[in-house]
Amino acid sequence: MEGLSSLGINVPTLIAQIVNFAILFALLYLVAYKPIMRMLDERSRRIKESMEQTDQIREQAAKAEQETARRIEEAGKEAQNIIGQAVQAGEEAKQKTREDAQKEGEKLVTRARAEIDRERDEAIGELRKEFADLTVLAAGKVIDRSLDKEKHRRLIEQVLEESTSLKEG
Repeated sequence: MEGLSSLGINVPTLIAQIVNFAILFALLYLVAYKPIMRMLDERSRRIKESMEQTDQIREQAAKAEQETARRIEEAGKEAQNIIGQAVQAGEEAKQKTREDAQKEGEKLVTRARAEIDRERDEAIGELRKEFADLTVLAAGKVIDRSLDKEKHRRLIEQVLEESTSLKEG
């Protein structure tokens, strides 16, 4: 111990200072270090949780962005399909309208032809009747006697039909 006193160190003071330091260290450890470490650990844990939440939010945002992009792409495809269907429906409607107009035109032409044929047949019938009447009248004047109109008319119609069938054949 003398070696220590020659260095200027007082051993009882040194021991008292070591005991004081140990008490102070124990008090600081219990009163300050543990609560500060607990507070720092808690803060570190909260920061770590916040970082994890931030990462989760970023992942969710990225997934939401991808989902939105996918939905926009699907909506675009669906819109193209709808447009294609509308164009096709328009073309079909236009084609149907053309066909209907063509059918209506054909009906009109057929009706007109039937009307023309009917009017022609009526005109021919009327002409035959008038011709038969004129022939009977002329024959009656030539012979100067009255002929049976009905018999002559039948005879004339028969001759006209035979001449018509010869012309057609």
